[in-house]
Amino acid sequence: MKNLGLLILAVFIVASSCSRKTPEEYGQVTNNPQYYHDAIDKVTEVIIHDIFSPPVASRIYSYSTLAGYEALAPSDERFQSLDGQFKDFENVPKPEEGKEYCFPLASINALLTVARSQTFTVDKYDEFENGVYEDFKEAGVPSDVYDRSIEFGQAIANHVMEFAKGDNYAQTRGLRYTVKSEPGYWVPTPPQYGDAMEPYWHTIRLSVLDSVNQFPAPPCPEYSLDKNSDFWKEVMEVYRINQNITEDQKNMAWFWDDNAFVMNVQGHVMFANKKMTPGGHWMAICKTVLKDQKRSLLESSEAYMYTATALHDGFITCWNEKYLTEKIRPETVINAEMDADDTPFLQTPPFPEYTSGHSTISAAAAEVLTGLLGDNVAFTDSTEYPYGHGVKSFPSFREAATACSYSRMYGGIHYRTAVEEGQTCGIQVGQYILNALKSRKGDNVKKLTQEEILNDIEWLEPARNQYDF
Repeated sequence: MKNLGLLILAVFIVASSCSRKTPEEYGQVTNNPQYYHDAIDKVTEVIIHDIFSPPVASRIYSYSTLAGYEALAPSDERFQSLDGQFKDFENVPKPEEGKEYCFPLASINALLTVARSQTFTVDKYDEFENGVYEDFKEAGVPSDVYDRSIEFGQAIANHVMEFAKGDNYAQTRGLRYTVKSEPGYWVPTPPQYGDAMEPYWHTIRLSVLDSVNQFPAPPCPEYSLDKNSDFWKEVMEVYRINQNITEDQKNMAWFWDDNAFVMNVQGHVMFANKKMTPGGHWMAICKTVLKDQKRSLLESSEAYMYTATALHDGFITCWNEKYLTEKIRPETVINAEMDADDTPFLQTPPFPEYTSGHSTISAAAAEVLTGLLGDNVAFTDSTEYPYGHGVKSFPSFREAATACSYSRMYGGIHYRTAVEEGQTCGIQVGQYILNALKSRKGDNVKKLTQEEILNDIEWLEPARNQYDF
């Protein structure tokens, strides 16, 4: 009987070992980057639903993608943690040596856990997240590996969420901007005359840049109603665009609008449209090219993280300029001094004019994507199609960013100096992040100076020359 019992136990052990899937076997399902793309899309969906402002949305993307990357990086010895590379980001949890993990599972769990902590309508994640976990179980992830991977994902998420608490975000909630009743200063614009958005965003902790003043924009033209002044000339340029805007210019402006909250006024009725933020648009462009190039799960996670980091630091840098200069919007000057009935094609967003946020963050994102995925990478951008913004093709990330920049002039909401200096600043932000942040082992960190970056943008002038006013 004893021998029979041992035989039965041995048969059971062999049978169990035969049914246990190997990492290579279940990895055929779990290593699919589409799960990660869909997770990013889900975060974007919730950001739109909850109407987060563009700067706040960039913060959500940054922490979520950092968590997703950190939980996935240990799966490949070529990649490394960003421990010590982000400001105040240290002692990141590590997987237990010699133990089997399903790192894609840990990554999705970490990303969505952090996203839940940063957004409001968390039930919108449930169906998608539960579906991913069910797919991974059906793929044969062993129960002990499943539990261990979820535990690791939670450890990473908790570490990132604790890290997020130290960025001064909570301290800035509810702080208001005092409008100045002085010539040349920003005032609320129609139709909602909204309060200034995020006037203290420049106090949010940067991820990689040394300071908000690291890449300052030059002084903007001084406010003047003198018809020969530089300021008046740039006002007149915007006014002429408003009066003579072409269909192509309208299409370009509308395509890059990305206004998260547009107020519509029809008689006595007011209603709002919710759309993707400019940062969300660039995260979607990132996804488009990752899928075009059939990039791996880890490469995709890396690219999203770099893009979100560029967006985050780009917004902080730009918002510092905006609330230093507090520059008046074209619409305000034109209505008061030239034409009370003139209306810009796009709705003016509620914050100071200089520099252009779209120009800054688009250029920053384009630089890191160029460095990671290649220069002169043509792509078709259909990410805004669901919002009625059409489809456009671009020969490169940089060309797309340049188009986005000038689209703000077509929309009638920015002067030339704001879009051009914003783009220049964004290029510097993106290049600095690309060179200072190292996700691959063996890469040397090189912190570029402003002069080094500006000496390497010979492509910029030809890109700008095609936008003739």
